[in-house]
Formats: sequence, structure tokens, C-alpha cells
Amino acid sequence: MVNGMLAPGQTLVTEEGEKLKVADMFGSGGQGEVYRVRTRKGERALKWYYPQLADGRQRQILEGLIGCGWSDDRFLWPQTVVVDADGKLPGFGYLMDVRPERFHDLPALFRRDPALAATTQRTLVMAALHTVEAYRALHGKGIAYRDINWGNIFFDPHTGDVLVCDNDNAVFEGESAGVAGTMDFMAPELVRGERGAQPGIQSDLHSLAVLLFLLLMNHHPLEGAQALQIRCMDENARKKLYGTDPVFLYDPNDKRNRPVPEEQQTVVATWGALPPTLRELFVETFTEGLKDPNRRVREGTWLTALSEVLDTICTCASCGRQNLTEPDGPAPQCWGQNCRRPLTLPPRLQLTTGTAMMRSKPRSVRLGPQARLYAHHLAVEAERHDFSAVVAQVTEHPKQRGRFGITNRSQNSWTARRSDGSVHDVDPGRTVALSTGLQLEFGGGAEAVVRD
Repeated sequence: MVNGMLAPGQTLVTEEGEKLKVADMFGSGGQGEVYRVRTRKGERALKWYYPQLADGRQRQILEGLIGCGWSDDRFLWPQTVVVDADGKLPGFGYLMDVRPERFHDLPALFRRDPALAATTQRTLVMAALHTVEAYRALHGKGIAYRDINWGNIFFDPHTGDVLVCDNDNAVFEGESAGVAGTMDFMAPELVRGERGAQPGIQSDLHSLAVLLFLLLMNHHPLEGAQALQIRCMDENARKKLYGTDPVFLYDPNDKRNRPVPEEQQTVVATWGALPPTLRELFVETFTEGLKDPNRRVREGTWLTALSEVLDTICTCASCGRQNLTEPDGPAPQCWGQNCRRPLTLPPRLQLTTGTAMMRSKPRSVRLGPQARLYAHHLAVEAERHDFSAVVAQVTEHPKQRGRFGITNRSQNSWTARRSDGSVHDVDPGRTVALSTGLQLEFGGGAEAVVRD
């Protein structure tokens, strides 16, 4: 064998009888090795299990996931079971799509890999939003992922798109599986080994919150002063930190685990720059949610908050840094260490959607230069945020610098009502000047008004 359990050129076969040729090995992990294989439809990826893990239960889990017939471009979902064509090599694996090169792992972000230099506050929030949407879709199928951690999700630093890998440990809620999770992401009741505690959707919610905190704060939510006092981070120390005595860094009623400013400057700075709407959700899920799984923040609540924050990101006019601001809140100081100047907030578009029978609550979109509205803004409740479906964009007047309008990028005409009472249509491709009090009717019950 060369480089692993499988040799280049070796023939394998799918359950449907299609023959595959092994090309080379991508890498290896805790459960097996991943290879590039050639099929009649092009290159695919193959995960081949280590012999001791290729048991009947793992095959049953795989066949259940494949059998659900789920196709979602955010997941490298198992497609078919693969075995040795000659029957000489024991064990099995499964076929999936190859991960596109544009997706990078989160550890690369935390170690400041130059390949992720394009990452901005906006793309981080977009990645967080897409991550929550992906796991909500999985949970909506009644499937628990069980091992949400920073090694299983990849993101595009330019678009914020995400890709969930290693989906072969997911099981339908209530079923058992050999994998309980990665300890620093596991819910405390699982770390403690409580009687009756099983990995499932409720424990996924804790792991998801840890992942979001890491993504936005670049730090673990339970690793503060207490982690720094541990001389040997062995299993017992980890169990105490994450299971028997977990304390959130910013628990309002327990200050034992506050970050040490001299040693943990990043999380101190990022927490200070986080809008209160997100701080409150982290506090809730890492205080009450540590004790009661039913108090963990649900995906829909995270989506609402992240979407609102994304819509109100503002760029500092002095240093150019992107800042997360509170929806409808006051202007904060720029969080740039060498700036700290008060932000000048652009006007906001207060948007409502739906009909009289089902009307959304108003939401705000800050109308900075190049700000955009997307199709999901005009829906009462969108399943996914699609940032390619632009329906409106703030544009600068070609001859008068500093004068802005909102351009219709949709296929439908709008109705614009100015504060002086005049009314006119805004056809596709046309622009209406921004002014306080301007009202826009986008159609389908979606309306907006420009506020200071």
C-alpha cells in the first residue's frame, strides 16, 4: 500500500455497482483516510474507515443518511457506500463531492493564514449566519450533527458561504452513535457523563453557540482566568472547565472566569465591540443554557439577531474599519485600537414586509455607500439568505460626489413617495435620490421609509 490503506490505481465499487479508481490521498483524521477517486462523472472524494471503526453500526448510520435522499449544497453529504471490488480488503467507505478550494477551515482563520486576508467583519457575520441556517436545515430534517466543532465547517472568506463536512456521524434524533462530540464543544451534561444524557439537537445548540463565539470572538467562551490557572490541561482539567464547573467569560453573576486583559486581549476587545443584541444571546446560552438545555438559544433567534447586525454594519470614515452596530441603536466608537472615534451612522431604511394578516416587525438596514437590499429582505421569512439576489443598491451620483440614491436592481417597478407628497414610479435600473422621509413600495406588501 502507498501512503495509506488504499493504493493509487486500486479499484473499488459502489453499492450500485459503479467502479472507481483511487487516485491519491487527501489526508487522514480520527476515523479514517480521505482519497481522491475517479468516477464516470468526474472526481469525487472517498472517506475510507479504519478497520476497527468500519463496523455494522457505522454502516447502518451511513445507509440511513444516504437513504434520506437529502441534497443540500452546504453539506458534503454521503452519497453511496463503497467497498473493495475484489472483496480482499475488509471494511468500507463512502463517496462524497470534493471540497472546492475556495473553502478554508476555521483554524486557518484563527492562525491568521494569509489565504484568509480577505476576511472582514461582514464576511464573518455572513459565515455565522450561513452556519446557523445550515444546522437549522439539518435539525429540520430531524437529524442531530453530534460533533459540531471548528474542524468540520469550512468557509469562503470572500462570500461568507459555508460548507459542512464529516457528516457521517450525524444521526436521526433519538438514535445512538459512537461519537459524542469534541470535548471543548460538547454540552456540559455530556462532558459530565450524566445518566440519560445523549448527544442530540439540544446538545448541538450548545456546540453551535461555542462555534459562533469562536467565529466572532476568536476565543472559546469558557476559557478565561480559570483556564490560565491550569498547569496541565489533562482530561480531568478539561472536564472541570467544560463540564463540572463551566463558567462563561462574561457571566454577569460569576466573575471567576473573566478574561485576563494582559493575556487574552483579543476577546476583551471583540466582546467590547459586539452589539448588545448578540451579547445577550451569548450570556443566555452560556449561563442558564449551561444548566438547562431547554434554555439554549434556538437557531431562529440567532438568525434574527445575526441578520439584523449584518444589516447595520458600518464603516468608520476615519480608519475604514467595519464596525458591528446595534440595530436602531446609538452610534458607538470605532473599535479600531488606534482610532476610537465616534462613528457617523448613515441613514437607515426601516423595512416591513408581508400583508395585513402577517406583517413582519420593522427592521433597519443602514444605507452606507454600496449598501444593498436582497430578495430575503422582501420576504416575511426567508429559508436562506441569498446574497447574490440583489434587488436594490445605494449608488453615488455620477456627477455630484456625496449625493446618494437607491437604485432598483430588481425586475419590478417600485412606487416612491417623497416627504412633499409627490409620487412617482422607479423602474428597473432607475435611481431615486435618498432623503429623509422617502417611502418606497417594493410590491408584495414590502414597504420602507428612510430615517435619520
